Amino acid sequence: MSMIFGVPLAVLSGQLLIGFINGAFYALLSLGLAIIFGLLKIINFAHGAMYMLGALVTVVLFNTLGVNYWVALFLAPLLVGAFGVLIEYFLLRRIAGQDHIYSLLLTFGVALIIQGVLTNIYGVSGLRYAMPDMFKGGFKLDFMFLPYYRAWVIVVALLVCFGTWFVIEKTKLGAYLRAGTEDSQLMQGFGINVPLLVSLTYGFGVALAAFAGVLAAPIYSVTPGMGANTLIVVFAVVVIGGMGSIGGAIITGILMGVIEGLTKTFYPPASSAVIFLVMVVVLMFRPAGLFGKEA
Repeated sequence: MSMIFGVPLAVLSGQLLIGFINGAFYALLSLGLAIIFGLLKIINFAHGAMYMLGALVTVVLFNTLGVNYWVALFLAPLLVGAFGVLIEYFLLRRIAGQDHIYSLLLTFGVALIIQGVLTNIYGVSGLRYAMPDMFKGGFKLDFMFLPYYRAWVIVVALLVCFGTWFVIEKTKLGAYLRAGTEDSQLMQGFGINVPLLVSLTYGFGVALAAFAGVLAAPIYSVTPGMGANTLIVVFAVVVIGGMGSIGGAIITGILMGVIEGLTKTFYPPASSAVIFLVMVVVLMFRPAGLFGKEA
């Protein structure tokens, strides 16, 4: 059996696959956070709850309405995104322009309420979502077995991430979005409905988190607390990449997932802390993050 630094190639490949999958989720979640903070200056501590809602709505749609995976992949992010628009309209808009700490505290409170209510309804035991039939099985490679669904998660997450980056950074719509959030009065003078633009932007960032939740439902146990367990890691990823950096969130999310997977292979006790160690090192030498702009 082939060995790399004393580790069997099959074991290393398996951990790298897990790292890429986690990195795809980190990238999607970090992208949503980066959009919300970079464009709206909102520190969204409810992001993990929206990720959890995406997974839970998928399970509920399947169990109660018999909705299949492909419909849930579109419908769950749409429903959670609409919920995000309501949060922005009725809550966050009331503190627009205030210090960032207000949005942090408000969204943290919203997250606790959502998690508490759903825990009372569904309990803390995990709900399961059956793997779609078409994704059962996998590719038999020379050095590992690659499940179809894991390959699908990586591909679709990267497509959504880079498609979002392209729209925001390279299109006229993205230019309007950036201008509307930087100088709202000027854009309103050109007839742009800036408040609606802000609501839709927040809703879209939340929908990205929910989309990650739909992808996660067939892989992980769906619980009301799953978002809280992921949120702190994702915030660390965003800080490493640079708060508000769209491209930085994507690249760093994938990179941190791979680093985490490699750490589990070579020194498992450090795997839960390696991302935070990287964050400390990056902040020591580059406080704005790897891709952030220095003030």
